Amino acid sequence: MAYRPKNKKERTLHRLKIARGHLDKVIRMVEDGDYCIDVLHQSQAVQKAIKETDHLILENHLNTCVARSITNGRKSEAINEIMQVFKKS
Repeated sequence: MAYRPKNKKERTLHRLKIARGHLDKVIRMVEDGDYCIDVLHQSQAVQKAIKETDHLILENHLNTCVARSITNGRKSEAINEIMQVFKKS
């Protein structure tokens, strides 16, 4: 039976552990001198796992922190904070 994380925190940690596993594999592949294309495929798996983790974190932030900020009249601050994150990427 497949592992099913119970909540957002568990889902986030699960995705990060998957990314770590992929990264460990990339490191071993480079150390072993594996074929470059195979290394790239594994590297892309790391990036996808991180991107999925970012989406989970953002979704949770929007549903909790941002919603609370809007309720408390701090809509502009919440939007600016999110925009700063995306401007860095």
